[in-house]
Amino acid sequence: MSTEAVMAAFDGQQEIELTVTGRKSGRQISRPVWFVQEEQSMFLVPVTGSDSHWYKNVRRTPMVQVAANGTSVSAPATPITEPDQVDHVVAMFRDKYGADQVASYYPKHDVAVQVPLG
Repeated sequence: MSTEAVMAAFDGQQEIELTVTGRKSGRQISRPVWFVQEEQSMFLVPVTGSDSHWYKNVRRTPMVQVAANGTSVSAPATPITEPDQVDHVVAMFRDKYGADQVASYYPKHDVAVQVPLG
């Protein structure tokens, strides 16, 4: 499937299912998360920032799966820790979900994650 087709499948979705590998259990763990897309990537912000368990799992095992609307992609996730880049991703979240929602659901935004879609 082309990158454009993958991005189109996720476009308009409010959340995706993120599957990570547990850093202690080694099991697949899935959870719904909010996301934004830019260029050929998906960006995620952990609710409790670098303290989020799924973020810690990604640090240990970067390969993740994102799925929505019948489309699934497995790709290596890249943590983003540079403050200006994290702020850019959080700004995209505010644009998509509303500043009040992001402020109430994301009390700590010191990191983000990039997942390539192509």
